[in-house]
Amino acid sequence: MSNAQLEIQLIASIVAIACAIPGTFLVLRKMAMISDAISHSILPGIVIGFFITQDLNSPLLILLAALTGIITVVLVEYIQKTGLVKEDTAIGLVFPTLFSIGVILIAKNANDVHLDVDAVLLGELAFAPFDRMIISGADVGPKSLWIIGSILLITIALLFAFFKELKVSTFDAGLAASLGFSPAVIHYGLMTVSSITTVGAFDAVGAILVVALMIAPPATAYLLTTDLKKMLLYSVCFGVFSAISGYWLAHGLDASISGSITTMLGIIFLLVYLFAPNKGVIAVLYREKQQRTEVLLLTFLLHLKNHTDERERHVNHLNEHINWQKVRSKTVLDLALKNNMIKFNKNIVSLTEKGDAFTSQAIDYIITNEDAQIEDMKDDFFLFRG
Repeated sequence: MSNAQLEIQLIASIVAIACAIPGTFLVLRKMAMISDAISHSILPGIVIGFFITQDLNSPLLILLAALTGIITVVLVEYIQKTGLVKEDTAIGLVFPTLFSIGVILIAKNANDVHLDVDAVLLGELAFAPFDRMIISGADVGPKSLWIIGSILLITIALLFAFFKELKVSTFDAGLAASLGFSPAVIHYGLMTVSSITTVGAFDAVGAILVVALMIAPPATAYLLTTDLKKMLLYSVCFGVFSAISGYWLAHGLDASISGSITTMLGIIFLLVYLFAPNKGVIAVLYREKQQRTEVLLLTFLLHLKNHTDERERHVNHLNEHINWQKVRSKTVLDLALKNNMIKFNKNIVSLTEKGDAFTSQAIDYIITNEDAQIEDMKDDFFLFRG
């Protein structure tokens, strides 16, 4: 493995970590798409900074781009607070306008500046190792590594310093205000960090990958945990894993590194979306099936309790009168037998003492409609636990 390959993976990993931290709070605050708005709307700030300094490497570009990102957030919130449009509509109004202003400025005043899809939207990590930082004649590594590394250190320092404030204001702005925190200051501080992170990563990876790394890892982590610290950790892990695996996917396919990393982010999200233990599609479908069977079992037990006629409690009655299919009838009967709820006497079904007590509790639940009671019933009588 060459030095360039190591540097590319290192830059991608650091960008992933730097984006995952503010991205986690954006996802929790339901502001995921604001990162997309920021990543595009910073263009006029970069252009104006270049016109002032005539130097693409000037720190002023980062400052003005971050300022443009903050202006984007302010405009989106101002339009949203009018009540005339929703947040997604406000974002769709603001960032195309600012992005277009940047493109017009370039077209009218800087025709010789190279502006294409790779430079603005996709980025190209493969070129990052060639843009070196030289200090006193010594090569100290890729410039983008130092820029995004510095931003990451500042982000981590701010996270540790204001973690409590971020956590409280994210989940309960009213409580934050009552505790003496200013939700507005925390909010715009987060937007500032998001803007600076976006600008720092923009040159190396491009707008699309910045958005993907800021949103996909936290969204994936959110399917696995509701603990904020774990969510931050999972987001960082997913981001770094996608960055490294995406690089080697691009290496094997001779494809875009940024595109391959984004693809890996999508694949990881899809796998977690399908197989997450609690929120995954398969787990939800299984839980819904389990709940349907619970309802069928309760219906069957209530039927037995309310009918003393043997004909009504005959096995065949399930198919003939309750109108259940044989497979469904067998499932309910097996579950009731497994939990010692019923007993048979010449194909006549009767409630056991345990089944009668359970059914009485079920009737109480139906009457009182206390959500906690049904869960206690399942624990008491070991439904679906054998």
